[in-house]
Amino acid sequence: MMMKILLATLLIYALSLVLTAVGSRLAGRCTTWCCALLGLPMWVVGGTVTPLCLALPQLVLAFLAAGMSVTALAVGTALAGAVTNLGLALAVCLLSRRRYAVADRDELCRKAVLLLAACGVLAVFVRDGELSYTGTGLLMGLFVLFVLTSIVFQHRFTYGETIEVLSTSEETPRRRLDAQRYGYTAHTMAFPVMSVWNALKNLAGVLGGLALLFSGARALVYSATTLANLTGTIQALWAATLISLGFCIPLLVEALDHPLGSVWKRFSIRCRYYPPDSLPVQLLNSAILNLTLALPLSSLMYRHRLPVGAQFRSYEVPVCAAMALVLLLPPLCKHKLKRWQGGACLVLYILYLAAVLLLPLAGA
Repeated sequence: MMMKILLATLLIYALSLVLTAVGSRLAGRCTTWCCALLGLPMWVVGGTVTPLCLALPQLVLAFLAAGMSVTALAVGTALAGAVTNLGLALAVCLLSRRRYAVADRDELCRKAVLLLAACGVLAVFVRDGELSYTGTGLLMGLFVLFVLTSIVFQHRFTYGETIEVLSTSEETPRRRLDAQRYGYTAHTMAFPVMSVWNALKNLAGVLGGLALLFSGARALVYSATTLANLTGTIQALWAATLISLGFCIPLLVEALDHPLGSVWKRFSIRCRYYPPDSLPVQLLNSAILNLTLALPLSSLMYRHRLPVGAQFRSYEVPVCAAMALVLLLPPLCKHKLKRWQGGACLVLYILYLAAVLLLPLAGA
């Protein structure tokens, strides 16, 4: 009987991942189209909507889990999601030879510093096992700073100001990135024609995508809780493995240039809401939002000081800070982006995963 329940739970988990992946991509794409139909400049959309859409699965699941008082899943989804995005998807981006990773040096350094600052806030303000209200406020302040810096960069790039290019290519990179590939194609998106039908269709896409996303995230909370109860393990273990890995699969496929399935490739290309070459920075943005938005939202939804278990304080926060340093130091000191940075992040992620599986920590 227990085996049947376990298999049914795993089936629900797999279906939930499909719903969250499809729902988040659909909602993200239709949201950017709605912004275009409203005539919003793409440097505003690129600095606000796009990063939020990429982090949407973790944000929604953490929000729902905190509202259901499943705080271990809420915190684990945010922190383990950040570690997995950096240690797996971003590492593959940097290591891949199918497509060179490209980034603006100043933007990459700013975002790495923001991520490091968020880790520092967590290290200081969760020492007693709970995220204090001061820590929550500081994280929200870092989120505001993140949005402002993203908008400023998109504005500078869109209007052709000089930026310094970093690439994993051995060739000497160009001083300027190709706006048709890296940046957003124009000051506003041109592809949706202004009409009542387009407006209604994209609005329906936003609502339908969010409905799929919330349904999948809610089912993921139940399935992860059930798996923890059936196996006698801590919920943080499932947040660090099945949930974070599941959310990372679409990003990993994107980083690998879609070798894993033509159906998802066609869907993701049709629903892409960020330029392919900007994926490395978008992954870094997602990790920042997990810490500076998902955790404060979870704290507000929980209505009390958010418990942060020993595993998160001992594993996720230090590993995330170490990855931020790996990403920051070479561009900051030598003005270079190297493949070994991806290898270092991947090694840190493997060590983190081994520690979580072999030496799980629970309690305060």
